Amino acid sequence: MIRIAMLGSGFIGRFYADSIQGYRNKDKIVSICSNSIENAQKFAAQYNVPHTTTSMEESIAHPDVDMVCIALPNYLHEAAVMLCCKYKKAVITTKPLGRNGAEALRMLHEVEAAGIFNGYLEDLVYTPKFLKAKSTISSGALGKIIWAKSREAHPGPHSNWFWDKEKAGGGCMLDLACHCIEISRGYIGKNIRPVEVMCWADTQVKPIDAEDHAIGLVKYENGAIGQFEASWTFRGGLDLRDEIMGSEGTIFINGFLRTGMDIFTSSKEDKYVAEKAETNSGWLFPVGDELNELGYNHMFMDMFNAYDTGTNPAENFYDGYIINAIIDAAYQSVDSKKWEPIILKEWRGQSEANQKSSHISYDQDFFLVKEELTHYGAKKLILKNKKTGEIIEKILE
Repeated sequence: MIRIAMLGSGFIGRFYADSIQGYRNKDKIVSICSNSIENAQKFAAQYNVPHTTTSMEESIAHPDVDMVCIALPNYLHEAAVMLCCKYKKAVITTKPLGRNGAEALRMLHEVEAAGIFNGYLEDLVYTPKFLKAKSTISSGALGKIIWAKSREAHPGPHSNWFWDKEKAGGGCMLDLACHCIEISRGYIGKNIRPVEVMCWADTQVKPIDAEDHAIGLVKYENGAIGQFEASWTFRGGLDLRDEIMGSEGTIFINGFLRTGMDIFTSSKEDKYVAEKAETNSGWLFPVGDELNELGYNHMFMDMFNAYDTGTNPAENFYDGYIINAIIDAAYQSVDSKKWEPIILKEWRGQSEANQKSSHISYDQDFFLVKEELTHYGAKKLILKNKKTGEIIEKILE
């Protein structure tokens, strides 16, 4: 059993608690820290937590605590991490790791200097559909991955601090593109270095200082492109979609908004449908097992199993730092309207990417451009001469 201090009793803290105490069925939250004792006590009563406090340090230093789970606003992450280092407590934190790359890098260096277990709670790379897609890619079914697009869009976050640019560190891009970028990294290969970003962002709908809509391209050293779409302006629920294109195949994923279950109701009763759902009448698209579909169960299983065995989880503070560095470059690109380099002061992947061509040889003289069966039954080949570059057609009757 792992004994956990939960820092934060709000929306994400309760999602985490539901998964932590329900999936492995042996881990226990033993301390809850909230910004008000009333909120802490409500959380404690719901999840049977013996210790409540409004002090982060008291919760982290508690002698029964093995691991600290940070479910706090972005501007409090670094202070909480430093206290975990002080008391040598394992730490797992919600995304994003920091408000910027510099903050994230400080946290990475501190947890490594302290020698403590660290995990980055990026739930969307633990969803069943992501894991299946990644396994399919690893098998070689899609060939070389050349483009990976991920989209997260909804009407906006739940808490007031998200809408404060200083406290949050940014707008929808920091909040949502952190998911999308790590998803694309997972498909393209986390050992492939991201090198530059081109990004557009604007404040189109919400009366805030930060951006509420953003679209960006992340170029990787092996030539692959990751694309992210992030928005707090989307109406109709939580839209999670991925598209992966390889030299030999394609995958389309609808992660949440349309999951294969449709319900119509004219009832006006208050009832929960799914995260970010905007209505509870009319046509509804509920999620069968929200914790599982959003990746929380697999995520905590990975974190806790890694802690038990003394190994690294699939996502740790280093991954969080890489994401923050990419988003830093994206914000710079928004201002400059140019491709901006990604500054990575720590890079632990490949030093040079494999630029091996994905061109398919037809024979020793020609590359195969395209093969198709025509409506009149003949097979047509489009070929390129390897020496001259000439493009020709060849009909196989």
